[in-house]
Amino acid sequence: MKETMDLTEARAQIDEIDKEMARLFCRRMDAVRAVAAYKQKNGLPVLDEARESVVIERNAARVEDEEMRGYYVQYLQENMKISRRFQEKLLKGMRVAFCGVEGAFAAIAAGKIFPSAQRVPYPDFRAAYDAVVSGECDSAVLPIENSTAGEVGNVLDMMFSGSLQVAGVYDLFIAQHLMACPGTHRADIKKVISHPQALAQCAEYLREHGYETESYENTALAACYVAQAGDPTLAAIASDETAELYGLKILEKNINHKNMNTTRFAVLSRSVRADSVAKGYHSILMFTVSNEAGSLAEAVGIIGKYGYNMRCLRSRPMKELMWQYYFYVETEGSLTTERGREMLAEMKGCCDKLKVLGSFAYPAELR
Repeated sequence: MKETMDLTEARAQIDEIDKEMARLFCRRMDAVRAVAAYKQKNGLPVLDEARESVVIERNAARVEDEEMRGYYVQYLQENMKISRRFQEKLLKGMRVAFCGVEGAFAAIAAGKIFPSAQRVPYPDFRAAYDAVVSGECDSAVLPIENSTAGEVGNVLDMMFSGSLQVAGVYDLFIAQHLMACPGTHRADIKKVISHPQALAQCAEYLREHGYETESYENTALAACYVAQAGDPTLAAIASDETAELYGLKILEKNINHKNMNTTRFAVLSRSVRADSVAKGYHSILMFTVSNEAGSLAEAVGIIGKYGYNMRCLRSRPMKELMWQYYFYVETEGSLTTERGREMLAEMKGCCDKLKVLGSFAYPAELR
């Protein structure tokens, strides 16, 4: 009888806890709804691995029982999966701009970052950027650098002169394939067309085979042209997704001469992210310095003085002023902290223009 009473009491206690948990679950999901609205406004993806890691670490520490702690971590992880699915449903109305057409690497990146959003193609980087400025789209996914071909200068220039902020930077491994119409053999190929970046990434392969090359607006459009032309002497360089999309045959895979061929894509939005203080965050800032000896060294010295490790420092010419340059810097750490604000305040003393593009979790690899 005692065992039966104990079981009855335990079940009653579980029922009472479940009732309270149901109430708290609804309250939690209301907060998740607010998070989704914030992410749409700021052009942020649903998944924020750095934030989730911080939440799990902090909450797991509250469970003293080591055995229970492991189960609680699993419980938190499942909770977060449910929250992400709910956010993805809410963000289905989100519009994300990219340059190119379906099958382009930017379209692939946008789909991986924003799997539930509507992807909107634009003919060039400027049109995609301006679509976010005007409010036609919530964010844009644009390439900023390739590990083989280098920086994408046009996008960096827009980041410097425009109003959009960087909500995140993501690495997409780029596998370039040679493709042509079905029935074509590699020996038939005389000319290869693709985006200049793709041609540069595969320059060694193209040179070895003696192919003539022609630049095209982007990889997917090049593949589309080859498919429509039906010319057995033509081939394109693009992704396997693009080959499938346009019914092309892949003649040879992975022709880029470096296996670690990666493109970094920036998510650009209208608002600044204000809560990026977790570990693993990086920041981007751009600036110009006074035309005086030592000005650049002074600016760089201030960044180091406050303990920010520079991952990247490059210069770009200013189109409106001949032989004048702006500087692009990526640092480890967030600039939203008190230390970051103090550093920026001191930099204003030697910089004519100082612009913070954003702080974000990095590295973030797209799979």
